[in-house]
Amino acid sequence: MDWANGTAIKEFILLGFGVDQQKRLLLLIFFTILYVLTLTENIIIITLVLLDAHLAQQPMYILLSNFSWLEMCYVSSTVPRMLFDLSFPGGVISFQSCFLQFYIFFSLGYTECFFLSAMALDRYLAICHPLHYPQIMTQNSCYVLVASCWVLGFLWYIGPAFLISGLSFCGSNIIDHFVCDSGPILALACPPLGYIPLLCYIVVTSAVVVTFLFIAISYACVGITLVKTSSQTRRIKGFTTVSSHLAVVTLFYGSVATMYVGPNGENQAQITKVVTIFYTAITPVLNPLIYCLRNDQMKETLARFLRKKGVM
Repeated sequence: MDWANGTAIKEFILLGFGVDQQKRLLLLIFFTILYVLTLTENIIIITLVLLDAHLAQQPMYILLSNFSWLEMCYVSSTVPRMLFDLSFPGGVISFQSCFLQFYIFFSLGYTECFFLSAMALDRYLAICHPLHYPQIMTQNSCYVLVASCWVLGFLWYIGPAFLISGLSFCGSNIIDHFVCDSGPILALACPPLGYIPLLCYIVVTSAVVVTFLFIAISYACVGITLVKTSSQTRRIKGFTTVSSHLAVVTLFYGSVATMYVGPNGENQAQITKVVTIFYTAITPVLNPLIYCLRNDQMKETLARFLRKKGVM
């Protein structure tokens, strides 16, 4: 944590979006609305699953409610700090707070990869092996799967995060981003960095590539099974459920992949900010809408809940 002249770094400065006061106010209003909507949508999903005894016993909805909780944690790891910096320009963040945000942000991202894989596994077993599904995907096994996603997510990047936090930094403490991300942080580290950048790249890409391939293969098998089925009702219901899952997978993995295949150059920092906004603020507000609007059981449960409350 030392400068080249020997003065210890105690804080970083997040540049944020680098816009004037009027645009900053518009961004503050926009992201506040997105954040409130994201929390509200996911709280509704969790509440509906908990209140409906039938949904609460189904593995798919156990996974979905935990995924909603994950989405709230994920968006809360970055957006509140971003809203604070938009409200009070300056962007000063302590060294410890920066690396805590960095670790939590990445860990929740990996947890989302594992949850999307778990949901793909659930749909594969339910559609491709319906007779064995009740014996394989019991409530207990589902809870084990959920716990495994959380544990793996928070263990996956702990090594690289520890190594990065132990680097020396020199020349500047200004991070050209609105979150503490690995790329901008490594750009401030004193050379030589050794194997750390390569290790970070391998850890990141291995989780993304492996989980994406698992999801792709699972849904490919599901698609083949649905095409072969003789029941048109089962085929339509299956494709409706799978298409909503694939929409979420496409949004998440598409934005993450852009971070690593995007062009390098002087505009790279701006591109990184735009892509980061998409998967930290935009995608979480869209995911609950995709699941609920295309899920008949969720819509029916919501309608019953509203009727009980006298809203409908």
